[in-house]
Amino acid sequence: MLFSSITFLYYFLPLVLILYYAVPNKLKNTVLLIFSLVFYGWGEPKLLLLMALTILIGYISAVVMAKTDRKGLKKTVFIVSITVIFAFLAYFKYASFFVRNFAAITGISAPVLNIALPIGISFYTFQIISYVIDVYWGREKCENNLIDFAAYVSMFPQLIAGPIVRYSDISLQMKERKFSSENLYLGFRRFVYGLAKKVLIANAFGALCSDFRGADAKSVAFYWVYAIAFTLQIYFDFSAYSDMAIGLGKILGFDFIENFNYPYISKSITEFWRRWHMSLSSWFRDYVYIPLGGNRVSVARHIFNIAVVWMLTGFWHGAEWNFIIWGIYFAIFLMLEKYVFKNVMEKIPSVIRHIAVMTVIVISFVIFNANGLSGAVSDISAMLGLSGFPLWSSETAYFIRSYAVMLAVGVVGCLPVVKKTFVKAERFTVIRVLEPIVLVALLLVSTAYLVDGSYNPFLYFRF
Repeated sequence: MLFSSITFLYYFLPLVLILYYAVPNKLKNTVLLIFSLVFYGWGEPKLLLLMALTILIGYISAVVMAKTDRKGLKKTVFIVSITVIFAFLAYFKYASFFVRNFAAITGISAPVLNIALPIGISFYTFQIISYVIDVYWGREKCENNLIDFAAYVSMFPQLIAGPIVRYSDISLQMKERKFSSENLYLGFRRFVYGLAKKVLIANAFGALCSDFRGADAKSVAFYWVYAIAFTLQIYFDFSAYSDMAIGLGKILGFDFIENFNYPYISKSITEFWRRWHMSLSSWFRDYVYIPLGGNRVSVARHIFNIAVVWMLTGFWHGAEWNFIIWGIYFAIFLMLEKYVFKNVMEKIPSVIRHIAVMTVIVISFVIFNANGLSGAVSDISAMLGLSGFPLWSSETAYFIRSYAVMLAVGVVGCLPVVKKTFVKAERFTVIRVLEPIVLVALLLVSTAYLVDGSYNPFLYFRF
């Protein structure tokens, strides 16, 4: 079920909120759990069994580790539970990849594995893993109430595409939440703005990317327009989902962590990854990078740590070589920043640094969105003028004219100036009075687009 769907907006969500607010506080987690399971199992009910089993393993292992004084048993339970949980992820997400590549390397014929990828498995797996690790390390108390723990893992606002909410972030909120008309309004506002970003902006860039793929008269310039359009699409698409998730969480009484902080204003790749998909970046930092030794090691080991983390980051996104290359691509630029250009970057004008960083990012998302490794090579070759395409074409001019306003909106929308202007404008009474009207208008316009349109995927659902 999509947030940006009529079923969710006008049937599922109203029913959830009516029952959620009607029951006493002690039953709210039960209501949340039931509807979260309905939400997740809407398209494929049998996938609920996998998620339920993963939840049980995480819950039971944490309880056992918390109650035993035997270090050997605690370590064994930890290793077994982590291994089994990762094995589920490896089988459903990566088995086909490994079998396919094994056959290609060895020449041995292998069966084609048609394994359906459970939606959101990467997100809820990482949430459970972080919880089990925190309990094992003694950084978090175990949750003895199975309903509360299951409600945390399966919570529908952030279940499918994040942000990756750690139990330590909301453990207290699982027991006691504050409800107010102010939070209800702030949550509704954040959700509607996110919905509008998704339906009115991200989907428009998605349509441009789709038109590009179907176009006959391509050019070098057209490839760059496509690359920029996808860079804008993935930002507005993913950040819109995070906005809606955070807004829904606020409505339900939760304060979820932010996941984006204007990443396209970054002047270094390091800064970009402090602003982009922050919940994932911090997860790999705390559970992989720091345990490997972080940067408090030799230069060679530090380079190894960066390479491992970013290869895993790329592989987390998908079981294709272009995702692995995408992760390694960022690892290379991070290493260059730390060890080659460290003393040079600050001397370069900020505008030049920003242009350079955005060029790196745009090319990275071409790799990310390519049809496999060969597709990535083909697209980048075309962008560099190595594929025989003309520099310009009439079709390129047509698409630029058609999408000029949307491209301008997208570029401006990536900048904090919009939010800063809005915050300043809120001081005026007329703006505060008009805002609810604007929100309702955005909801109605978004609904009209959903009724009329057909292109409405969430890009991160496939991860």
